[in-house]
Amino acid sequence: MTDTYVIDKSSSRFIVRAIAGGMLSAMGHNPTIAIRDFSGEASLDPAAPGHATLKMQIRADSLEVTDDIKSKDRQEMESTMKQDVLEDDKYPTITFDGAATSANQLGEGRFNVQINGNLSLRGSTGRVPVTTQVTLIGAMLRASGEFSLLQTDYGIPLVSVAGGALKLKDELKFSFDIVARKRE
Repeated sequence: MTDTYVIDKSSSRFIVRAIAGGMLSAMGHNPTIAIRDFSGEASLDPAAPGHATLKMQIRADSLEVTDDIKSKDRQEMESTMKQDVLEDDKYPTITFDGAATSANQLGEGRFNVQINGNLSLRGSTGRVPVTTQVTLIGAMLRASGEFSLLQTDYGIPLVSVAGGALKLKDELKFSFDIVARKRE
């Protein structure tokens, strides 16, 4: 039987790591960005995990730089990210709509699920493969994993901040630990 699970953002973690170039890259400064406001739901039948689905929505203006940096630099990075990179006024929502392409059972209530989905970001849509470890515990689903994407695939210009001392590379790395609760 397929169950629907609603994402609990307060118990979840979803971050983006940008890879730096430029002068600050030598100091190992790869900006970490927290995605604060997201919602969605997953469907999963433990007897047929290869038919799982995932739909998510992210508020583009909810992304925050979490690094321990000067307030002025944080404000500049967040302003550049929201206005120039994400164009959050024009594209307020980022969406992902995916379905499992394969799944392997790892143990009781534990699965390795490969999801391919359409990510709509800044007016462009692209296919993104996501490998996730899914664990079912009672009425809770926990999914964790990582994936990458190239900004240029979504028409995003590569930017620099801090007077050009920090230039971001094309690849963004995402990691997540999502908790969802069974819809009654």
